[in-house]
Amino acid sequence: MPIASLSIASLPIASMPIASMPIASMTGFARSDGTTDGTAWAWELRSVNGRGLELRFRLPGGLDALEPALRAIAGTRLKRGNVSANLTLKREERTALAVDDAALEQALALALALAARIPGAPAPRAEALLALPGVMRQAQTSDDSPSKVPHTALSDAVSAGFAVALDAMQTARLGEGGRLGTILSAQIAEIAAMCAQATTEAADQPAAQRARMLDSVNTLLAAIPALPEERIAQEVAILAARSDVREELDRLSAHLAAAHALLAEGLNIGRRFDFLVQEFNREANTLCSKSASVALTATGLRLKATIEQLREQVQNIE
Repeated sequence: MPIASLSIASLPIASMPIASMPIASMTGFARSDGTTDGTAWAWELRSVNGRGLELRFRLPGGLDALEPALRAIAGTRLKRGNVSANLTLKREERTALAVDDAALEQALALALALAARIPGAPAPRAEALLALPGVMRQAQTSDDSPSKVPHTALSDAVSAGFAVALDAMQTARLGEGGRLGTILSAQIAEIAAMCAQATTEAADQPAAQRARMLDSVNTLLAAIPALPEERIAQEVAILAARSDVREELDRLSAHLAAAHALLAEGLNIGRRFDFLVQEFNREANTLCSKSASVALTATGLRLKATIEQLREQVQNIE
C-alpha cells in the first residue's frame, strides 16, 4: 500500500501561521536608581533560565519588610526564571567645618606670646586665628543606614524603583524572546521540510519491504514446507508493520501544527513547548527505527538533530 498523502501536505511552509503574540525569554537584566532625602538607592535585576519562578532578594537592613510586597509584584509579572533582585543604599556624604582644638590652643598661645613682646600690639583676633592653616578642618559624615531617612519616603521610592526595573527587565526578556521566535520559526520550517522529504522517501519503502517479505516467505517455505498459511500471514503482517511509518509522520504533522499554534499564542508557552519537543523526538526515534532505506534513515537522523536544536532554544522560553 503506498503511503497516503499526509496532513503535513495540507500545511505548506509558506502558509504556516507565525507568532502573533510576543514570546518572552527568561533571560534579562535591568537597573533603576534614584535619590531620596539624601539616600541614593539602586536596583539591579537579573533573570536566567529556570524550571519555575525563583525569586532571590537582597535588601539592606531596615527594608526587609518590603520583600513580601515586592515578591507579590514580581509574581504577577513573571511566570518562570531564576530572578535575583539586589538593592543597594548609600547616604550622601556631607561636609562640615570643625575646629582642631589642639591647633587652636597652640596658635593662640603663640599669638598671645608674640603680642606681649610687642608694645601696643592688639590682642589676637578670633577670625585671624581661625584662618591659620590647620586650625579649621573639614569633617566628613556618611551613613549607609536607611534609619535616618524617613521610612515611608524611602520605602515608597525603592518600591516604585523596583516596578520600573521590573518593567525594563520584562522589555529585555520580550526583546530576547522576539529573537528566539525567529529562530524557532526557522527550525520548525526546517523540520516540516524534512518531514515532507521523509514522506517522499517512505513512499518506496513498502515495495522494498514487499520484496523482502517474499524472500522471507520463500526462505520459510524452503525450511518448513508444511508451514501453515496462518504463520506465513503472521510473518508478513509483522514485516509490514515494521516498515509502515505513516503513523509517525502523521503525528509529526500534528506536532508541527501544535508548534505553530504555540508560537501564535506567544506568552507563557515554555513548559508546553518543552513537552511538545519531547513528543517530536519520540516520533523521530521511531521513524529511524522503522526505516528500511538509507535515505530515510539519513533524513531521520537530520530530523533528530534539528529537533535537539529546537529543544535547546525552547529551554529559554518563559
